[in-house]
Amino acid sequence: MSARVWRLVVDGPCDGAWNMAVDRAIQSAREAGRVPPTLRIYRWRIPTVTLGAFQPVTAVDAAACRAWGVDVVRRHTGGRGVLHDDEVTYSVVAGVDDGVPRGVVASYRYLCAGLVEAFRELGVAAEVTERDRGASKSQACYLQTTRADLSAGALKLSGSAQVWTGSTVLQHGSFTRTRDDRREAAVFALSTDEREVLAATTATIAGLAHAGVGLDAIAQAVAVGFARGLGVRLEPADLTDEEMDTARRGIEALRLDA
Repeated sequence: MSARVWRLVVDGPCDGAWNMAVDRAIQSAREAGRVPPTLRIYRWRIPTVTLGAFQPVTAVDAAACRAWGVDVVRRHTGGRGVLHDDEVTYSVVAGVDDGVPRGVVASYRYLCAGLVEAFRELGVAAEVTERDRGASKSQACYLQTTRADLSAGALKLSGSAQVWTGSTVLQHGSFTRTRDDRREAAVFALSTDEREVLAATTATIAGLAHAGVGLDAIAQAVAVGFARGLGVRLEPADLTDEEMDTARRGIEALRLDA
């Protein structure tokens, strides 16, 4: 049996609201059956916090965001705030007809197979986190570890967030090369104890693999990992005109004035 064919969209550094609007536009197009299942790999023009769909803007310190040059945008998926900077971000949009099982836990498990293989391609042994742990009251995603995350031993390595529309899921998450703990602590107004926890319980690709790994190499590993982990064949393609138009119409609603 031949492998399912998925579309691969690779974008360079983009505005944060645009990145989130594009992910949602792809989901709308896939749910309507107008585009194939899609793996998108992208980056960020400037450091950007994405707040979960139901998080208040007060989850971040507005003055600190301005001082550190950090943009703040809304994403359509749930979860807590994530500071995106020196990383490669992925999004997967696929449906039940594409082999994704229904249900949050089952679909996370299925899609995380691609993440595990991507990290393996980078020389990092990652596994799906078996139980929730961490600072439950914090607004920062990386201070809470859930069964939707990947860990390297006891260290949180990568988080993912999801939203379903009909029979189609959008999941996106980060492959973090390095983390600026000082900026993250300032943006989320972390206490001294929370800063120590952040430093002690999270990991980066540069810290676990080798410091010289580049973003292009990470992006390539993400593509290889998803193809291998999900047993699909990726064909590079661009966004459709419809997806671009949908993203343009939705972008302003995602910009937040922190």
